[in-house]
Amino acid sequence: MVVMTAEGPSIDPTRPSIARVYDYLLGGKDNYAVDREVGDVFFRDLPGSVAIAFANRAALTRAIAQIVTTTGIRQFIDLGSGLPTADNVHQVAQRHAPESRVVYVDNDPQVLVHGCALLEQNDRTRVVRADVRDPESVRAHPDTLELIDFDRPVAVVFSAILHHVNDEEDPAGIVRHWREHVPSGSHFFVSHFRSGDNPETTEAERVLQRTFGRGRWRTDEEIAALLDGLELLDPGIVPAPRWRPDPVGATPWGTGGGERELSVWERLIVAGLARKA
Repeated sequence: MVVMTAEGPSIDPTRPSIARVYDYLLGGKDNYAVDREVGDVFFRDLPGSVAIAFANRAALTRAIAQIVTTTGIRQFIDLGSGLPTADNVHQVAQRHAPESRVVYVDNDPQVLVHGCALLEQNDRTRVVRADVRDPESVRAHPDTLELIDFDRPVAVVFSAILHHVNDEEDPAGIVRHWREHVPSGSHFFVSHFRSGDNPETTEAERVLQRTFGRGRWRTDEEIAALLDGLELLDPGIVPAPRWRPDPVGATPWGTGGGERELSVWERLIVAGLARKA
């Protein structure tokens, strides 16, 4: 449970955090023993599963670079952004277009602490404390409105977040809200755990449900349905390493998945990019 103080939420090191577990799996240092205990289940009992985190990160960096270089979009909303690591959205975007602006959204207190550091270093980023399941609170937040011009196309990023939204919490409604409140030409990136109908999927889903009470694997068709009303761009919903791959070593997170055979784990995270007509 997040403890609220006069200054905002404080970090509870006795309960695991999705953001901190993900940080641990990626080799980060912003985690506690309780987070490493969960992460070690993946390392120990599900060897190879860490490839999911790296494949997802690689696809995200490619997507941001391609949005900036091919669409002219210069403003991004990263929902459920997690802890900063190599090649954050603003770093990738501003590498290609320094004027790019990014709003990060998360409700994890440790993410917010690191967000303050981002604000000190970059005046074209904001970090909004909000729950992605309440999209209007994100859109109407003063920091969002200060940075994002909703009369111009926006890139909305759902990187590895919608699979943490259970069915009864209406993940499609979250995407629909953003679709209805951004102009034509806006782009939507999504990456999501993919149901593999195999023991690996079942066990990984069980670990997340047991630990966090959430974690919903979906089929390719269910994931595509989350983007209903948008134009799904090539190559569609595909395993993340197959989504517009770079050559091996082209980026810090590069996987070079274009031709090689993918592991069962790399097939369990998919990515897609859609456009509002």
